[in-house]
Amino acid sequence: MSYDPIDHDFERGMENRRQILGDEWVNRSVANATEFNAEFQNLITRFAWNDIWGRPGLEKKTRRVIVLAITMALSRWEEFELHARAALLGDADTRLTPDEMKEVLMQAAIYAGVPAANTAFTHAQHILREIGAQIGYPLAPLLPANTCHPGIGREGATTSKPALHYSVRAPRSGKAPRHTVVLSHALGCDLTMWDGLANLLAADCRVITYDQRGHGSSDATAGLTTIAELADDAARLLRELDSGPVVWIGLSMGGMVGQELALNHPSLVAALIVANTTSAYPEAARNAWQQRIETVRQQGIEAIGDAVMARYFNDQFRSKHSATVTRFRQCLVNIDPAAYVACCHAVGSVDTTARLSQIVVPTLVIAGAQDQGTPLVMSQTLCESIPNAQLIVLENASHLSAVEQPEAFAQAVLTFMVGL
Repeated sequence: MSYDPIDHDFERGMENRRQILGDEWVNRSVANATEFNAEFQNLITRFAWNDIWGRPGLEKKTRRVIVLAITMALSRWEEFELHARAALLGDADTRLTPDEMKEVLMQAAIYAGVPAANTAFTHAQHILREIGAQIGYPLAPLLPANTCHPGIGREGATTSKPALHYSVRAPRSGKAPRHTVVLSHALGCDLTMWDGLANLLAADCRVITYDQRGHGSSDATAGLTTIAELADDAARLLRELDSGPVVWIGLSMGGMVGQELALNHPSLVAALIVANTTSAYPEAARNAWQQRIETVRQQGIEAIGDAVMARYFNDQFRSKHSATVTRFRQCLVNIDPAAYVACCHAVGSVDTTARLSQIVVPTLVIAGAQDQGTPLVMSQTLCESIPNAQLIVLENASHLSAVEQPEAFAQAVLTFMVGL
């Protein structure tokens, strides 16, 4: 019978310990071991660093987050500082960026308490002052009043009238934006319909979302309006924000505005993504828009709420995601009826088909296979009329395809943008 003299649990634990805390700290700890604490060092190496850190059920980066949150909650500041420093300097696969660590401490503040988070930020900032330059994160002064929620962006309103409410998300990379992207919503919605895609694109892009006139927190105007006027709204917004040429992503009414913007203000558009939209409606559909206008004028928006939701979302989505449908319905019915009528007129009278050949920027057209409001044939017309336009059809998607199929929609956008 042979005997293996190597304690493999200890060696596996030591390997994990070195990977997470770094050789320098582990070597110092081992060198400082004595006959009093050596057995304890052996214990934690085998049980903490092998039995727990060696389990494949969670990524080591996730385990770093857990340790930081727990040591903060328990006010174990020596241990917290050890793991905070190690997390910032760790291997690429397990390292936390300073922004990721900030998110850990922000969330832990809610569950462990603000006093604990206050101390944790003090310790973490002390470490960053030491190693910030080493990891490319030199601490710069910033007034608390000048911060904004990264998942919402910095909000504002145009100084020109009608005032348009907007939000700007800076790229989270901290680098110059790869593109400036504008997201333009559908009739009856507001800028929140783009939250998911906006936050995804803001990883390395500057992202602008805004409320069309009469929607959300933007001003309404008297009388009817046109898509060309809505495109002029977008142009003055972009000029106020000094955006330069943008990647325009518009759905339904937002896609119509994008067409007019590319035609009437071509210097502002670098690329165009239009989804669930059209360049014109046939006579029967124009009449249907007029009927909708008359219904809203006589009975209010509530009278069309259910019918609009049935066009926005297919039956399966409405049954599985009733809360989302309710949220969009509430957004719709809260719009001022006159403002809604004004934009209904703009959408119903859209007419850019004969001019589409003048759009020369890279263009992607996204269609929903189940879209009743703007059927596939309308997207095909766009794709055939705009030079070199690409067409992607999303299955199981109706009119608000970006909401029904967010992953597929985002993948279509990201794939297209790779080539820009």
